[in-house]
Amino acid sequence: MIAQKYINPFTDFGFKKIFGEEANKDLLIDFLNELLTDKGKIIDLTYLKSEHLGTTDLDRKAIFDLYCENEKGEKFIVEMQRAKQDYFKDRSLYYATFPIQEQAKKGDWNYQLNGVFSIAITDFLIDDDKANKSKIVHDIRLIEKETHKIFYDKLRFIYVEIKKFDKSLEEIETHFDKWLYVLKNLVKIDEIPSKLQEKVFKKLFQIAEIARFDEKQLQSYRDSEKNYLDFTASLETSFNEGRVEGEKIGIEKGEKIGIEKEKIEIAKNMIRKGFDNETIAEVTGLSIEQIEALRKEVR
Repeated sequence: MIAQKYINPFTDFGFKKIFGEEANKDLLIDFLNELLTDKGKIIDLTYLKSEHLGTTDLDRKAIFDLYCENEKGEKFIVEMQRAKQDYFKDRSLYYATFPIQEQAKKGDWNYQLNGVFSIAITDFLIDDDKANKSKIVHDIRLIEKETHKIFYDKLRFIYVEIKKFDKSLEEIETHFDKWLYVLKNLVKIDEIPSKLQEKVFKKLFQIAEIARFDEKQLQSYRDSEKNYLDFTASLETSFNEGRVEGEKIGIEKGEKIGIEKEKIEIAKNMIRKGFDNETIAEVTGLSIEQIEALRKEVR
């Protein structure tokens, strides 16, 4: 039986239940407006298809958690990133090329583009910023090196490191603080705190309450929660194995071994569950050739 009262937003089901349903898009709008305070209020969002193919059948495809467009035509990729990939930043940049390219028009076109915002809520620490414990949101844009002036403001990458948020309920002050608190602590909450008695959060708690799910929704959540727990268990086991080997060959190399073992175990679990090669590659960062080799081992 599921012990907690509310869903885990770090599961695929939980994340899409809160942010990815048409009836609940006001929650995503509220969160994005708090995250992007300098760009003007988002009034409305339209959800777009999340799977994108390359220009040929041989090209790699991209599958976003959420993909939407506001009333100005600006595009938003919104994802929950559960584990660090070797080329996490490269992946973010690659994914952003799809909403850029799809704006191209046939015939006479002046190359004017609408903004593209790639937003990742990460359940891990970004490697090159572990020392800065207070910086939770990273807003990356193209700037001119010497003057530090923004060169191009229509392409932005925003990373939210949830793990760094450590404020207690008594310490939270801003509306954005409340969002971070809810996302990090939702599974631990039994009753809605007085500080969160706002319309948007009341709705969030209502749709996130497991007791309200029908049988099909409950089963979908259970499956999603099991995948999440399997994933985190594989992550912890692999990291510990890497630390043990790190005692012999150096901690840094040991951690890398642990990460590689984690990817392999996750890939094997996904193979057993029937996932295709492209999806496994997106999640683990392994190549198609590596995944095909693992398929032979699993058989």
